[in-house]
Order: sequence, then structure tokens, then C-alpha cells
Amino acid sequence: MKRKITYTLISLLFLTCTLVCAQEDIGDKESEYYKITTIPIPEDIVLEVGGLAFLPDNRLAAATRRGEIWLIDDPYMKSKQQPKFTRFASGLHEPLGLAYHNGAFYTTQRAELTKIIDSNNDDTGDKFETIFSWPLSGNYHEYSYGPLFLPNGDMLITLNLAWVGYGASLVKWRGWMLKVTEEGEMTPIATGLRSPAGFGFDKEGEVFYAENQGDWIGSGRITHLEKGDFAGNPAGLRWSGEPLSPLDLKPNVIPDSVGLMHEFAESVSSLKVPTVWFPHTIMGISTSAILTDTTGGKFGPFEGQMLVGDQGHSKIMRVALEKVNGEYQGACFPFKEGFSSGILRFAWGTDGSLFVGMTSRGWASTGEENYGLQKLSWTGKTPFEIKTMKAMSNGFELEFTEPVQKSTAENPDTYAMTSFNYSYHRSYGSPIIQQQNCSIVGASLSEDGRKVKLYVEGLREGYIHELKANGILSHQGKSLLHPAAYYTLNNIPEGENTAPMIAQASSSTESQDTETSCGWDASKRMIEMPPEWKDGPDIVINIGTEPGLKYSVTNFEVPAGARVQLTFNNNDDMLHNLVITKPNTIEQVSDASMQMGLEGPQRGYIPKSDNILYHTCILQPETSESIYFVAPEVDEYKYVCTFPGHSKVMRGVMKVVPSNTASR
Repeated sequence: MKRKITYTLISLLFLTCTLVCAQEDIGDKESEYYKITTIPIPEDIVLEVGGLAFLPDNRLAAATRRGEIWLIDDPYMKSKQQPKFTRFASGLHEPLGLAYHNGAFYTTQRAELTKIIDSNNDDTGDKFETIFSWPLSGNYHEYSYGPLFLPNGDMLITLNLAWVGYGASLVKWRGWMLKVTEEGEMTPIATGLRSPAGFGFDKEGEVFYAENQGDWIGSGRITHLEKGDFAGNPAGLRWSGEPLSPLDLKPNVIPDSVGLMHEFAESVSSLKVPTVWFPHTIMGISTSAILTDTTGGKFGPFEGQMLVGDQGHSKIMRVALEKVNGEYQGACFPFKEGFSSGILRFAWGTDGSLFVGMTSRGWASTGEENYGLQKLSWTGKTPFEIKTMKAMSNGFELEFTEPVQKSTAENPDTYAMTSFNYSYHRSYGSPIIQQQNCSIVGASLSEDGRKVKLYVEGLREGYIHELKANGILSHQGKSLLHPAAYYTLNNIPEGENTAPMIAQASSSTESQDTETSCGWDASKRMIEMPPEWKDGPDIVINIGTEPGLKYSVTNFEVPAGARVQLTFNNNDDMLHNLVITKPNTIEQVSDASMQMGLEGPQRGYIPKSDNILYHTCILQPETSESIYFVAPEVDEYKYVCTFPGHSKVMRGVMKVVPSNTASR
């Protein structure tokens, strides 16, 4: 008698991501130069940080996602005592931003920008004023962020899109950046935003915002925003016909699949291409806070550069910008890993230390804590790093924090470069496309030994250029702390287009359309029922997702030799797969998926491994896939989502039990 077993699911999951570093732990090496100190939090306080702001008396204020604002005395812990926490306000609706201006706090709740005053100086807010409000649909994804004060006292806020299987602007101004005066006068600034959790100034006072992968967003990125800009997600264009709108672009102008964003921008003048891309799962998975180093050297050798947090990876990245042909572009670099929870907010201390506010509830992260507050301080030692990367007409100029050895610096074999792109389309995220190797045809070192002109054939405007400089050594023989950089080449500068005579002959390269190919061995992903299964599978397994980055079914049994149909339903709002591994090999498979680099998106994050038995493809949100296989021998086989950042928690066990004599 044939048996059928069906497991069902109900799934609704907040936007979450976690990462477990599979490579050699870089955190210990980084700590020689930048030290993380944990600020102790009283056990009865849940400090899920949504905003940070310093007061003139050097106390730190922290707004929490649970609707509170806490004042923290001596956050630097100079007295070597546990800092004192005083609750200033409560009852707010998930504030995700905080500023202190002219004696008052300002915070953005779900539905309003609020001013909070302590009128009798007792460290308790007693006057709450609504500066400006906006409607809510009730959708869980309608987060609101800010404010960011402009020099004239006006404020910027950003409004997240709702999620209904795709990003949607269900009520007015969702997906927009707005400017609000103290008197409550609102001016829409820009749209095309999806999940604009972080925004801040560069050293020139220009505004940039951070975006997360999603529909229309191939990967994380930061974008320079000016009035009238459209940043890519068309949902907010629903309101472009409103009298206050600074642009009149309509959603129907954007087809479902555009191709390359930088090419489409040539015909849509308001479309603002990203300033810097953060390759997904390689540099980060959920960009958050933006803060420029204005410490005057107290934080090390990167004065004027941007620090960008990543919530899912619990780390900080570094960005060096430049302007070419009137537009911002630049490079991102790894900087510091190992924070205790998901980074959401930054604030500079007066001593040049960086305070980092964190939360991971619903948005799981590498850092295993649910929330936290930490301080990052420069130890005084200068790391050997690529300090800047600037575009030339025929390559890039690299500047290092220390002089480098000429023998390594001028050897083209020291370097490797690959260019690639992302699709601009309605789908969630994008695989890496049009990957192409660039030829390093020469390199020349400056007299002071700190700058290298790298001559490159195959530069492409509008593409991300990955640089690997693993062979570079300093005068003291040190290797680079972080040998990788990713430059977003929106514009190639004018000038000499050929390398000097020292250039070596280049080898030709061909562009590859590297769409996701779902692994390496088609026999491990049988998506059609074998024709010999004339009476169908013996067992049907349905697995989906549940809140907390989990499969809906974490344990199931099948008899050895049974014919199995396993259907994975991804009704989440991010990408997932399901990979069944051989006994005791789940860690090796997970680690291998983390080390795939640019190859990861091309192969659906399925590493080339004999330890993988069966797998689905990487699935878009609200899609499903069935795979067919014959159950292996009796044992326990763990399954896992190998999308980088999910593997530590998104797991289950398929237990194969002895078969009975039932017919099939």
C-alpha cells in the first residue's frame, strides 16, 4: 500500500538576514587596529537601537524599536563603572531615528515626525509635538526613518515601502525622501526608494542614502540624492502626479525588465544610478547606517571617507568617493567585522570613537545577540590598506596607507580585476550578469611608494570592477589587511586611453551572461518526476518558511528507498533555497557556500561539493519548486539554506528510517 505524507506551512517573515563567516576570522587581525568595546546594558532594558544621538553634555541617547528613549551617562565608561541608564520617554511607535537639536529630541515614528521636550530639566520628556504626520496602511513593512538635520534646520526623513509580495506604496509618499521644516511644511525631495534605512552626508555635505536588495534592487548600494531624483524602485512614482512632486515620471515608463540600469538612465533623465554598489553577500546583505569620518584623524587614516553599516553581516564597510564628469562614484572596502548584533545606527563620540547601535529582532544577523550597544575605537596603529581607489581614463590609481614594495607594486600579476553588473528588473535581487575579466597590462609606482597607477584594458562604464591585490606587500613585508575593493565606474575620466610603454600584451576576454544556473550537477536537482514513477511518488513533503529565518518543517522521516517529492515554497520576502547534505557535512557545505564569491549568485549559492545530495534552485519570494529523489540509506541528513547569511539558523533534518515491505 502506497503511503503519502504531506507537511504544510503558514509563513510570514520579517526582512531578516544572518551571516556566519566561513573564511579565516579576519576580526582578530582587524582588532589590532580597531577595538570593539561593549557598553553594558541593564538586564531589564531591551535596547533594540533604532536611533542614537549625543547631547551637549556628552551623554548618549538611544531610541529603541520598543518605543523608548534612554539617556546613558558616561557611555565612554571613563569612570570604569557601569553607565547609568535613565528612561527619557516611552510609548513611541517604533522610532527608527533620533536627533538632538536646539535642546529637543526629534524622532521619526511609524506615522509622524515628533519633537520631544524636557521642559523642567528632570531628564524626562514631558512635551510631545507632532511636526508632520503621514498615513499608514497597517502593513508591517512601513518603517519610517530619521530625521537628518540640514544646516538650515530643516529635516530629512525617508519612508519605507510596504511589502505585499513586492514593494508597494499603499499610502501617500511611501518610497520617498521628504524635507520637513520645524513648522511642519513638507517638500517631497526624491523617490524610487525601497528600504531606505540609512542616510547621511558626505564630507561636502551632500546627501546619500543606503538601499537594500529587493525588487528592482539587484544588490545593496548607496546613492547620491538630489531634489527630483528617481532612485530605481517605481512604486513611489504612484505619487509623482501630486502638486508637490518634484518629478513627473510615471510608473508605466518603467518596463518589468529593463536590462542595465546605467543604459536605461540615458533615456530617463531623472533616474539616478547608484553611487557605489556593495556586491550582495560579498560585501554585505543589508546596508544601514551612513556616517562620514569627521574626527580630524582621531579615528585613523580615513578622514573624510564614509563608513557604512551592514545589519545582516554585523559589520562596517568603508567608502572612498570621488567626482568624475560631475557625478559621484567610488570604491567600497571591507573595514571591521565582529559586532554583537545587527548594525543599524552610528554616532561619533567626542573622543573620536564610533558608537554602534544594534538590533536583530526580525532581521537576524551575524552577531548572535538580539540587540546591543558597542564602541569602536582606533588603537593608534595604522593598518596596511588600500586607502583610496580613483578612476583614470586607462585604469585606476591606488593609494595605500603605507609605502609598498616596488617589486610587488609594479608586477601586473599581483593584481586581478573582474567587471560585472546586475539586472534592473521587477524581480527580487539579481544574479551577477555580464561578468568579464579585465587585463592588467601595467603598473607604475609613485616616488613616495604610496600610489600605484594600474593600467587596465577592458574598463566598462556603468559596471562594478572588483580588484584583488593579494600580492601587494608593504616596505615592512606586510600583506594587505583587506586586499579587495569594488569600484562602481559610472564614468570613465577623459584622458589618455592607452597604457604606457611598460604595459604588457593584453589577453582578450569575453563578456559572460552569468545568470543563475542552480548548481553544478543536474542530477541533484531533478525538477520533473522520473517517467518510471508511473504511480507517482511514495511521499510528498511540503516545506516553507516561518518567522525567524526558519523552515516550516525542521524534521521529517522517510523510509530508505522511498520515492520522494519535496516541494519548497518560498513565501518569504527574500531569496532562499533548500540543500540536503550528507551526514555530518552541513558545516562544510555552509562554509563552502560562503567562499563562492562572484560565483555564488551564478550558481544559486550551491557550492561544488560531493557532500550535497539534492537541492532546489535559489527561489524568488512567493515562488516554489519541487524536486524528486529516492531516499538514501538509513541515517540523518541535514538540510540548509545556503544563501549566505542564512545557513546557521535555517536548517532541518531528514531522517531516513528502515523501509518496510509496503509496495510502491
